[in-house]
Amino acid sequence: MRYRKLGATDLEVSVICLGTMTFGQQNTEAEGHAQLEYALDQGINFIDTAEMYSVPGRKETQGATEKIIGTWLASGSRRAEIILATKATGPSPNFSYISPELGFSKKRLQEALHHSLQRLQTDYIDVYQLHWPERKTNCFGVLGYTTHDVQWQDNFEEAQQTLDDFVREGKIRYWGLSNETPWGVMRTCAEANKTGTARPLTIQNPYNLLNRSFEVGLAEMVLRENISLLAYSPLGFGRLSGKFLEGTDTPADRINQFKNLARYNGANSLEATQRYAAIAAEAGLSFAQMSLAFVNDRPFTTSTIIGATTMEQLAENIGSIHVTLSSDTLEAIDRVHAEISNPAP
Repeated sequence: MRYRKLGATDLEVSVICLGTMTFGQQNTEAEGHAQLEYALDQGINFIDTAEMYSVPGRKETQGATEKIIGTWLASGSRRAEIILATKATGPSPNFSYISPELGFSKKRLQEALHHSLQRLQTDYIDVYQLHWPERKTNCFGVLGYTTHDVQWQDNFEEAQQTLDDFVREGKIRYWGLSNETPWGVMRTCAEANKTGTARPLTIQNPYNLLNRSFEVGLAEMVLRENISLLAYSPLGFGRLSGKFLEGTDTPADRINQFKNLARYNGANSLEATQRYAAIAAEAGLSFAQMSLAFVNDRPFTTSTIIGATTMEQLAENIGSIHVTLSSDTLEAIDRVHAEISNPAP
């Protein structure tokens, strides 16, 4: 395993982070525990989850992922070995069952953190993240900013002061953003500079061969501001694993089982996927490992969040840490990207 420093800290995290959103829906508690044990044995020390998981979000399974991690933590003595990240849910009518006051008010963040700590059976969170912005903006598959949210009331001061209080109380060590835009990153940095509160340490946004939109404005920003990208969906819901091209997918696979998860199903995505798969074949590489290696070694990536439903998938994904792409392969990837740019933002 390889490790990189998280933001402007001395905290070293594994380049591969174990994502857990399948725990409690696609994976049982026993399977989740087995994945956690295997990941740590392979050198992974970074675990990511969220209060709304498992995915897709449902009232019946909300909090299930954190609970599974919590029972694993309670059954052993490995808490000190891991850097644990979770997230507070942003506003959405789809998740009103979590709380009637979704958002990042002081009251809501206190409630969300309290429940996450209980489910995870731990006294502190290493990285506490705001899952998506309070304001309506271009995230979750929306590339252009076409509708300005004039109703939104700026709440950065209250949210960041609350997070800073959590740090001083020892309930969290650091905080971060997720699904954020360049303006959101700079607004949080400006607020922290003005008030002397803790700055955001991380940003968890999608990044993969079919969605390189992070490069447009956020890449320079995180490098200059020393904020770590935690890249999620590096395989595009499994599209970039190759199983759908090979016909080895099953009805239980995420894209097949949950029809609303169609972000990577467009015609341009399918065409680009075929062309990227051909590049992997030409290079003699596993398509999944080529896709992950590309994300792992971007200069602005600190950690790549992988997820798996089987131990075989998990082993292959973790194995990408040993793959380095040649200049010829990278140039071939960029040629496809230039012709079919960001087909699944």
